Amino acid sequence: MSANLPILPNAISIPARNGTSENLFAAVDIGTNSFKLLVVRADPSTGRFLTVDRFKERVLLGLDTNTTTTSATISNASLLRATTALRKFQKLLQSHRVPSSHSRLVATSAVREASNPSKFLQTIDETLGLKVDVLSGLEEARLIYKGILQFHPVHDRTVLTIDIGGGSTEFVIGKEGQILFSISLALGHVTLTQKFPEVTEMREHIKVIIRASGLNEKVKHYNIDKVIGSSGTIRNIEKAICRGYASNMEGNVGISEESRRDWSFTTDELKGLVERLSEEERRVGGKVRTQGFFKKRSEFIVAGAVLLEEIFEELKIEEMEVSGYALGEGVIAEKLGEVFDNYDPRANARWRSVTRLATRFNNKQHMKSAALCFSVAKEMFDGLRKGYESGNGSDGFFVSLEDKDLEYLEAACLLQKIGLYAGKKGYHKQSYHIIAKGDHLHGYNAEEVKLIALLVRHHRKKLPECDHVVPEELTEEMRGKFRILCAILRVSAALEKLQLVNIHNVDFSHTCEGYKLVLEAGNLPFPGYVLPSVKDFETEHVKELEHFRMVFQERLSIAVTSS
Repeated sequence: MSANLPILPNAISIPARNGTSENLFAAVDIGTNSFKLLVVRADPSTGRFLTVDRFKERVLLGLDTNTTTTSATISNASLLRATTALRKFQKLLQSHRVPSSHSRLVATSAVREASNPSKFLQTIDETLGLKVDVLSGLEEARLIYKGILQFHPVHDRTVLTIDIGGGSTEFVIGKEGQILFSISLALGHVTLTQKFPEVTEMREHIKVIIRASGLNEKVKHYNIDKVIGSSGTIRNIEKAICRGYASNMEGNVGISEESRRDWSFTTDELKGLVERLSEEERRVGGKVRTQGFFKKRSEFIVAGAVLLEEIFEELKIEEMEVSGYALGEGVIAEKLGEVFDNYDPRANARWRSVTRLATRFNNKQHMKSAALCFSVAKEMFDGLRKGYESGNGSDGFFVSLEDKDLEYLEAACLLQKIGLYAGKKGYHKQSYHIIAKGDHLHGYNAEEVKLIALLVRHHRKKLPECDHVVPEELTEEMRGKFRILCAILRVSAALEKLQLVNIHNVDFSHTCEGYKLVLEAGNLPFPGYVLPSVKDFETEHVKELEHFRMVFQERLSIAVTSS
């Protein structure tokens, strides 16, 4: 790309007060194995949220602790790694302009059970000015349950949730948002790996701890409707089973078969995975070969899988559903309840099904791209809708836009890349088939599902033509909405190719020369990155801009600036 765009200091919308983004929220989970930062953008009117960014730093607080006393001591080396990771998170929060009142840092078992937690908290406060809340086992379990409720529509069901962490495992029985029973057991994949090189000894230790806790009797006491697992370890186990790793079939699982699976696995499938992991460990001299879905977790995946298998056996679990949300989302949900008076965690069942499907197939980068895409699409939608309602809009409008139309657009932004799991070529067609044929979106009628699927199908490549939208499948009004939303989505999706790290502000306005879209980019992808000129963008995306002009009878110009 050639020259920089001209700087347009007056074209950017003024940020919210104090230079922050009032709809952004963040949670930091200080765990035994990793520190995780979650940044979301919330809708003030509904409280539903979309992940903007996720970051993870492998800190291993308990890796080099002194365990000669009854409680482990967080070493100076661990403290240095922790401070370094949190300093990165602090800079990222500042980059995103998250209000300090919209973020919360929580620490779990590694800090909770340390002999020197005050030293850890004081160092973080004095070095970075950050306040960390050390969660009790009960509080951690409650927030995990709250996070799961944002992912699964199980508010009215009696649910047993299990979250395996690096230093402990949390068990919660909940119903209607209330905790009926919870317990935190000192069984974590990191600590088990460190203490028990032999799996046989590990299994015996796990059995002793579970039986001594009385957990089995408590589970029998309640009529459990569903068992739901959370945490990265359980999600990786489910993904490995889904991809055929447990049955030595990785790479041979059919695309259509995989696309129909929905976040669950059985006890037999888990046993098959443990057998494969044990075999792999023996064959390569004590270390599990790193698979794509295990990544850095491969060092502890055997302990995590063995622990889960023993839990299944002791509690007589036959099947587990898996949540893409856990502690971080629970912290976010609680913050939303504090900020938004009418926040209802049971609302937006439709949206939960969209996020479940998106999280199922999108990786972290694709979810981040989807959030960037929607931030642009929303501003365009709101600007066009406002112009139409005020009578100053384009002659291209022939149907009114409603709140649910923005929901369709947001769903399409989030789901446009789910077909990439099967390969890059023609992924938009694969995405269409998953949405249209997979029965994943709940709460939407058939016509709404078809509309979202068609938006995804036509967000790239060939422009939509009349014969692609069969009259029997969409009403005349919905065909009109498709035409408008598709034009917005194609422009927003094209802007993803700029590879911007984040967007601080989007300004969409109407002038006598037509529509103008100005983006203020945050951090650029790499040093020396050159923003595209107006001419560059118009040359590369001439089809999208011409399509916009045909739909709205107005020209669209696009400019990008660096903050």
